[in-house]
Amino acid sequence: MGAQEDVVLVRRGYEAFIAGDMDTLGDLFTEDAVWHVGGSGALSGDKKGRDAILAYFGELGSRSKGSIRITVEDVARGDRYTVGVHSTYAERDGKSLDQRQAIAFSISGGKVTEALELQEDTAKASDFWS
Repeated sequence: MGAQEDVVLVRRGYEAFIAGDMDTLGDLFTEDAVWHVGGSGALSGDKKGRDAILAYFGELGSRSKGSIRITVEDVARGDRYTVGVHSTYAERDGKSLDQRQAIAFSISGGKVTEALELQEDTAKASDFWS
């Protein structure tokens, strides 16, 4: 796949996440994909395998009681990664999270093989999701 196709794939993933379409999301990842989440919170660490990644996405929705909202700001392709930048808003237990994030996606054969999720404020995100 080329740069444009990789950008389209990542945008499709964002659209599926926003819509809660886990079937489409699942189709975008290889079976052995890995999703890395920085920080030291309850949801930090590596999610190994498509099922673990989808479970992580479900946990974001569950913990925020469905309040999570993602607004895509940009998706761009570099030499090795396709990077998505977005704003995340969610509410939980009287707290709110409102910050930007970037995700660096590795794509091979038209599927995501690895993703590195980077929060604007890792400590705030860790606290919010814990």
